[in-house]
Amino acid sequence: MKAFKDKAASQQLAAKLEREAELARAGVVDRYKEHRKRPLVEHLADFEQSLLAKGATVRHAEQTTSRVRRLMNACGFKTWTDISASKLQTVLAEWRHGDKNLSAQTFNFYLKHAKQFCRWMVQDRRASESPLQHLQGLNVRTDRRHDRRALEPDEVRRLLEATRAAGERFGMSGYERAVLYRLAVETGLRRNELRSLTVASFDLDKCTVTVEAAYSKHRRQDMLPLRPDTAAELKGFLAGKLPNVRVFSVGDKTCKMIKADLEAAGIPYVDESGRYADFHSLRHTTGSWLAANGVHPSVAQAIMRHSDINLTMSRYTHLFRGQESEAVAKLPDLSLPSSQHQENVATGTDNMSVEVAQSGSEKLTPKLTPELTPTAYFDSNHSAANVTSPLIRAERIENHKPLKAGRLDNKSEVLSPSVTDKKLSRLAGLEPATFGSVDRRSVQLSYRRNPYSPQTNYRPQKKSVLLYSRAG
Repeated sequence: MKAFKDKAASQQLAAKLEREAELARAGVVDRYKEHRKRPLVEHLADFEQSLLAKGATVRHAEQTTSRVRRLMNACGFKTWTDISASKLQTVLAEWRHGDKNLSAQTFNFYLKHAKQFCRWMVQDRRASESPLQHLQGLNVRTDRRHDRRALEPDEVRRLLEATRAAGERFGMSGYERAVLYRLAVETGLRRNELRSLTVASFDLDKCTVTVEAAYSKHRRQDMLPLRPDTAAELKGFLAGKLPNVRVFSVGDKTCKMIKADLEAAGIPYVDESGRYADFHSLRHTTGSWLAANGVHPSVAQAIMRHSDINLTMSRYTHLFRGQESEAVAKLPDLSLPSSQHQENVATGTDNMSVEVAQSGSEKLTPKLTPELTPTAYFDSNHSAANVTSPLIRAERIENHKPLKAGRLDNKSEVLSPSVTDKKLSRLAGLEPATFGSVDRRSVQLSYRRNPYSPQTNYRPQKKSVLLYSRAG
């Protein structure tokens, strides 16, 4: 290597070479130096081969690398050191708001594949870090361009009938397309998975269909059940075909194919809400029918073969016409009377106001009378808190009659004058008891004791003898 004319610059170059030589002798070298010099085109070719080696389909590998290559060329990136996050974001923004009019989802696809390529460079020890690692995608919910809908059962029946009656379209007969649509709705298989099916993929005696791992999206063999009537129709459809023969000759224009069949059936391809009924909407129909028929979410997830149950319950589950009204109709009927109201009707106290109860209406039941009427006499050996004991309440209920004409009648007629207007015929020489005084009351006239019972040992006094005076 030639030195510079400037002595100082030549000395700096010599010092740099000496440091690199020392690092090389110590085993500490810049392992990424050669990869930084290589063109990005060569790295992209290696990236595509790595995708194929991992088991990706040729279509997926080509689509991923072509998007990265198109984006890198638009940004002007030639080598790894040219990649700039800000420049890449600027180009994607121009594509989104310019002539290409990219949707948020397509924007995310380009960014996702570019980040995937940079992440592979780091994993393959071609770079130390990814310059695009911190970039975030857009919220696709704010910019939906192609929302799909689920078909009603009657719409699918009309589609199958119109398709059978139609002629050949896109290299498939009407009967073949009708069987294809029916199988797609009942199994939820994707277009490429349906395209890969052979006669050997079906076990019609056990009513199953198997998708090999090479054609499944998650690279795993899947066995799905079939309806018995569908299996019976497939027997006639597959009769006379060799085991290794492809069942359906599905092309790449399935969207145009189903659009023509929908038009023949009188079903709009785009509904009033702007949702599409393309071929992939048949898979949305599968998830929606499972949810509408009460299938457990985990079972629906297994049939749809989703890794995340949120994908099954949100994106692939749609409401059908009338489902919301049926759900609201299943709510409890609030016009029915409450249980308390029914009990009041049974006891005859319904629609009873407090004023009527306190005024002594004839509708008041005897059960409430002891609670609303003060007791004339009570035992001196019991406190006021014991007056409402179950034993006393039962005795009062037995002795009291219902309120009648503003009065409280009693069988024994030994109540206080403060309770009834009727004059008491008490024993001569005895004064009525006084509330609040233990010494000024008659034990013989207590509710709890009968003055004429043998246990009281009662002896009548002369009329001239007074036990208690009015003055006390």
